[in-house]
Amino acid sequence: MQSIPLLAAFGIGGTELLIILGLALLFFGGSKLPSLAKGLGQSVKEFKKAAKEGDDDEEKTTEAKKSDTPKSGHGPN
Repeated sequence: MQSIPLLAAFGIGGTELLIILGLALLFFGGSKLPSLAKGLGQSVKEFKKAAKEGDDDEEKTTEAKKSDTPKSGHGPN
């Protein structure tokens, strides 16, 4: 599972994670938790998609700049 090492990097262990989930259950109730998790999952999915599109745009810009530079060193001055 990929999220466990990430949580461990922040010093969150199994006990702390259970406490956080228990508090979320108390605050939001059992009926709201699935919809909150679904919304969080969709947000992460959209963020990853936008980050990937941003990387693609950056690569296209870099390639366009490379093609605009003159091949020989004798460009207009």
